[in-house]
Amino acid sequence: MRKIGKNIPNLPIHAKVPTLITRRSSKLFNEAKKYMPGGVNSPVRAFKSVKRAPLFISKAKGQYLYDVDGNKFIDYIGSWGPMILGHAHPAVISAIKKAAANGTSFGAPIPYEVEMVKLVTKMMPSVEVVRMVNSGTEATMSAVRVARAFTNREKIVKFAGCYHGHFDSFLIKAGSGATTFGTPDSPGVPKDLAAKTLVAEFNDTTSVEKLFRDNANEIAAIIVEPVVGNMGVVIPEGDFLHKLLEVAHTNGTLLILDEVMTGFRLARGGAQELYGIKPDLTTFGKIIGAGLPVGAYGGREDIMRMVSPDGPVYQAGTLSGNPLAMAAGIAQLKILDKRKSLYKQLEKTGKLLEEGIAENLRKLGLDYKFNRVGSMFTLFFTNENVRDFKSALTSDTAKFAAYFGEMLKRGIYLPPSQFEAAFISAAHTERDIEKTVAANYESLKVLK
Repeated sequence: MRKIGKNIPNLPIHAKVPTLITRRSSKLFNEAKKYMPGGVNSPVRAFKSVKRAPLFISKAKGQYLYDVDGNKFIDYIGSWGPMILGHAHPAVISAIKKAAANGTSFGAPIPYEVEMVKLVTKMMPSVEVVRMVNSGTEATMSAVRVARAFTNREKIVKFAGCYHGHFDSFLIKAGSGATTFGTPDSPGVPKDLAAKTLVAEFNDTTSVEKLFRDNANEIAAIIVEPVVGNMGVVIPEGDFLHKLLEVAHTNGTLLILDEVMTGFRLARGGAQELYGIKPDLTTFGKIIGAGLPVGAYGGREDIMRMVSPDGPVYQAGTLSGNPLAMAAGIAQLKILDKRKSLYKQLEKTGKLLEEGIAENLRKLGLDYKFNRVGSMFTLFFTNENVRDFKSALTSDTAKFAAYFGEMLKRGIYLPPSQFEAAFISAAHTERDIEKTVAANYESLKVLK
């Protein structure tokens, strides 16, 4: 792939930015607000932090989204990560149709479940036994419950800015939408439960070690996003992850890697393959269901055999192992397993985008920070290196909101929050990256 940053002036940029027509979306949003909190079923979708009404999407294909007003966008959300092959991939759609023809739910064991867990354990060597669930939140919640039972301890360590779902134990200095809306400590979380969640600083092992000294023999697990995606993309430095594993095992504690976002995205074997680490437990979501509601948790056999009916830790779900979700996930994982060049392709595409944006920033005399690992990225509107929650919060969110609007007008659909990761798919082409870099240049120039 060629470098494109230096060719920015020659790219097809609209001399006059077209007006974004959103009449139908606005009408739907006004109606939705009457019946749903904020008019949405997940807070960030409300677009509040970018100070505009959300767009209602009618369809998606490959790397593109289409809204109800007929606008077409190059999509860098990908349903918040699972669409690594692009939207409506033929193999995935075919698998869903085939499964649906035989029934949508049975509440009983099905062959798809066996095939799915065999694929997961093959692609993630640290995972020996797996339990399927319905969401990433269920996966992380269940993994922590198992860790508490296995260690006979109650406290957990999480990191400021990391989001592990909306379970009570995790809504303490959480990232993602909680940060976007200024409510990192959610009302409704019991104080005695919150007291069992200890918060450390990402990329700071000293803060972790202090918590273990102050809470000796009380901590059941450390849970961490190996590459953070919920305060924007934040990258682990040096041997940070390995140090966490060392601290955990030295103190009789388990390490849980939350790979709901990174699993099967950053590498065939997830972030744990990329960084060469073997956690005790791992949680999954997103890609594992190819866009359908699904999650999973798994790990060492001696730990996972604590789960009912093998052990005393109860966890159940009517739709766990749903045939449509299993069929879709299997179809996608099989492609990721067999297509060896896919992750190299994603890295090349990501690097091309990074180089183009870096050149734009240089030309415009800006020192904003662009964090990227493989196909995950965030442009932070701050001059400070973003390595933890505190540095992420130095971002100029008002400027990001304006930037989001400028990019949207130019046909680029980004996460509507400074504190969310963006995602590249295998469907994105070099031409898409050229258009995105060109839009980035023009948008930044307008805001300067």
